[in-house]
Amino acid sequence: MKVLVVMPFKDKHKVLMAQNFPQVEFIYERNPDKELVENVEVIIGNVKPSLLKNAKNLRWLQLNSAGTDGYCEKGILPMQTILTNATGAYGLALSEYMLAVLMAMQKKLYSYHDNQKQFLWKDEGEVTSIFESTILVVGLGDIGSCFAKRVKALGAKVIGIKRRLGEKPDYVDELVSLDKLNEYLPKVDIVATVLPGTKATYQIFDKEKFALMKKGAFFINAGRGSAVVEDDLIEALNSNHLAGAAIDVTHIEPLPQTSALWQTKNLHITPHTAGQYHLAKTLDNIVNIARDNLQALIDGKELKNIVDFETGYKK
Repeated sequence: MKVLVVMPFKDKHKVLMAQNFPQVEFIYERNPDKELVENVEVIIGNVKPSLLKNAKNLRWLQLNSAGTDGYCEKGILPMQTILTNATGAYGLALSEYMLAVLMAMQKKLYSYHDNQKQFLWKDEGEVTSIFESTILVVGLGDIGSCFAKRVKALGAKVIGIKRRLGEKPDYVDELVSLDKLNEYLPKVDIVATVLPGTKATYQIFDKEKFALMKKGAFFINAGRGSAVVEDDLIEALNSNHLAGAAIDVTHIEPLPQTSALWQTKNLHITPHTAGQYHLAKTLDNIVNIARDNLQALIDGKELKNIVDFETGYKK
């Protein structure tokens, strides 16, 4: 079996895979060409979708992302190919990012940082707290759940929105479906979204949604930029309706220098760096998912994190 790895495996990861699978030929190539992709049975990592249409031998593609944008469209993957994602790998990194930017906004640390650069000793006034706030987590998967646990531990009331409702976990006070979004937006102090990029989530946060939020609320997007109408977010911030927003994702990436987002008041942008492999444990997590799934493939067992092509979510 030939396995193409397009992820930046470290030496320890390569040793781990070689020890676990001596019968497998691993090919490590970050930028594979069409011919290489067409001659392997397994790919680990997000190879360009345009290279996959003629990958007639491909049995399984393990994404290094939780999002499946570009891989679920008809005709991209051969019919026989199993698609799995990296759900479960990013919860720690993304939830800590979300907690960090939320506290920085609430305590006005961004303003104090700007003041420092201007040699300005200035009191920025009242701040807010996670304690006794109400937080809406839109997308209660692995990342959303990790964030919910952290803010719940700090004394927040947490409302989770999930596509498929099940038993309410103990780290949320209420669990509701996405069609209840409009009902709950006026009730919360903080909205944190980690929605994937799908047809159902495209530009879901628009002028109407921002208008429904409380005046002085905070907004965090660590999911996909396509979930937000950016002009409407700009308006909500410049009009002082929202107290602040932090986004790690934008509709176009890299964000063009001409974008009005750069100069929007109380908007804090990171260049899609909350996840990826900036936290070493994230890469370790993905390697472990890939190892377990490769073993399952060899043993003829069901793989973890199989993606539903209709929804783009893990089944």
